[in-house]
Amino acid sequence: MPFWPPAAQLAAFLLVAGLLTITPGADMALVMRHALAGGTRPAFFASLGIAVGCLIWGAGSALGVSVLFARSAVAFAVLKYVGGAYLVYLGARALREAAIRRRATGGPEGPPLRHIGEGPPLRPIAGPSRPSRLRGFHGQWKAFGQGLLTNLLNPKVAVFYVTFLPQFIVPNRPVLSQSIFLAFTHVVMGLTWLTIYARFIDRMAAVLLTERVKRRIEAVTGTVLMALGIRLALARR
Repeated sequence: MPFWPPAAQLAAFLLVAGLLTITPGADMALVMRHALAGGTRPAFFASLGIAVGCLIWGAGSALGVSVLFARSAVAFAVLKYVGGAYLVYLGARALREAAIRRRATGGPEGPPLRHIGEGPPLRPIAGPSRPSRLRGFHGQWKAFGQGLLTNLLNPKVAVFYVTFLPQFIVPNRPVLSQSIFLAFTHVVMGLTWLTIYARFIDRMAAVLLTERVKRRIEAVTGTVLMALGIRLALARR
């Protein structure tokens, strides 16, 4: 007996899950922040952390663990407050790092040019486009941890799997295997989309954006993360 849903249910799931995957949210804001600050590698690790978080919630849904957060008001409230606070923290860090790079490059217009008579004119010194601390091994796994916690601390992801997956599961086939298959499919779709998205942001930043514009976009991204954190903390089941 197949362990996946029938073709009709699977096609409907792929359509709806695909639309939900490309809908902007905290995941895409976090990936954009890492793509602008560190390039495709830390952005990929952030995407991988997000995917692993979804996989854990999907497995928890299949095993019945996610039902606790869907039905318990206390568990839902505790997790949403912690998750909201974490998103606000990430947003505040993004704003702080954008401000630090702004000061390091001499303000919004860059360092002043040398006056006539003091030697040949100098071009504004561009700041580092890729902070070195995000290039190394530590930065990559830090990005992974941020992506993972962004999803694990969001009870709405648990509720999503509990309420969404059963709509595409048929009773005459193994329920557990269908749930795991659909959750894994959704994770693969999300990881693929976020990887493509990160690559696009990185290429666009390298070709079209100045360091000043990158800093502004990162600051906006940080503000969005903080707003999403507040929204999560105020969310209802």
